[in-house]
Amino acid sequence: MTKACLIQLALIMTLSSAASAQSPASRQEQIDCRPDAMKLCASHIGKPDEMRVCLAQNKAKLSDACRKVVEARGG
Repeated sequence: MTKACLIQLALIMTLSSAASAQSPASRQEQIDCRPDAMKLCASHIGKPDEMRVCLAQNKAKLSDACRKVVEARGG
């Protein structure tokens, strides 16, 4: 598996585990947050809970699109 695939899988798991009552991350949400996850939270790839926390902690640095995803998912 390539690093990009692993990052995508980790991001899917992160966003879909944000809250059990929420639906899994849509393809668009994944696309919106992938660059930010790679740039700001790469050390948390494969660790969904840590990735979610990292994105929320870096909310001020996120792109507008990813910030909206994080906020919509409770971050």
